[in-house]
Amino acid sequence: MTVPLVDGFGRVHRDLRISITDRCNFRCSYCMPEEGMTWLPRTELLSFEEIFRVASVMVDRFGVDSIRLTGGEPTVRAHLPTLVGMIADLPVDLALTTNGATLRALAPDLAAAGLRRINVSCDSLRRDRFEQITKRDLLDKVLDGIDAALEAGLAPVKVNAVLMRGVNDDEILDFARYGRERGVVVRFIEYMPLDAQGAWDNESVVTFDEIHRRIDAEFPLEEVPNGSAPAERFRYRDGGGEIGIVASVTRSFCDRCDRVRLTAEGAFRNCLFAVDEFDLRGLLRSGADDDALADLIARAVGAKWAGHAINQVHFIRPTRSMSQIGG
Repeated sequence: MTVPLVDGFGRVHRDLRISITDRCNFRCSYCMPEEGMTWLPRTELLSFEEIFRVASVMVDRFGVDSIRLTGGEPTVRAHLPTLVGMIADLPVDLALTTNGATLRALAPDLAAAGLRRINVSCDSLRRDRFEQITKRDLLDKVLDGIDAALEAGLAPVKVNAVLMRGVNDDEILDFARYGRERGVVVRFIEYMPLDAQGAWDNESVVTFDEIHRRIDAEFPLEEVPNGSAPAERFRYRDGGGEIGIVASVTRSFCDRCDRVRLTAEGAFRNCLFAVDEFDLRGLLRSGADDDALADLIARAVGAKWAGHAINQVHFIRPTRSMSQIGG
């Protein structure tokens, strides 16, 4: 028998994000510093068995029905299809977020192991700009990886684009056209204060209203009913597919958020912007039973804030950047 994982505001949490590595083969400045990144020793990362145990407790005890594997970049973790196969045996919707650079080689094995869906992060469709953002000349491989995911039957394929004013905000319609032509869902994401450089400011945010207005003027949109997912969804009125807009800054969805996170070294986080973490790795490696794991998870979720308070005077910026937390 499962018990809903409920916080103090009545929100039920059924979506677990698991970061399986802090390493990445890109160097996007809003995720990690270009130089001086100190990687976790391999022994500090949760093993596949430890990850599976936490996932099993979340599913069996609390009815979690959605799990996403993230990083860093999850595809740099050796034997990734093995972990996918382990978690795919659980009754969950299993997805993966990746930068897509190695999907041509990995997509068939991931699909065969039981992966259902995939999100590919891509912040520019222009080769020179992509290289400037990621410090890697790999756009062709990423776009080919998206095609490989489609060919492997990983559906829907979603492309995540973080928009930054003065950086890539002139590509909004380019991304919309790409999604319509390739049959993928593009999700436009507002730039959040989780960059490694600490350079975020409100003026850099391309807002929900601006994104929607610019696309709707070229390709008329209509809203699609949405549940707890962070993206507000819209479909093209001509049947050309759909888009999503994740407006964490200007249209906070904290009241319907059902996500919790597990970092690569086993810290449980009740919010992307949490400033406190709960040590599950210590319990896992001390011989604690599943009751102890479930108790800590329940207490962690019970301590969740009402909201992240971005743009309010009492907002506290997390000490970790996105690459250290997981998407």
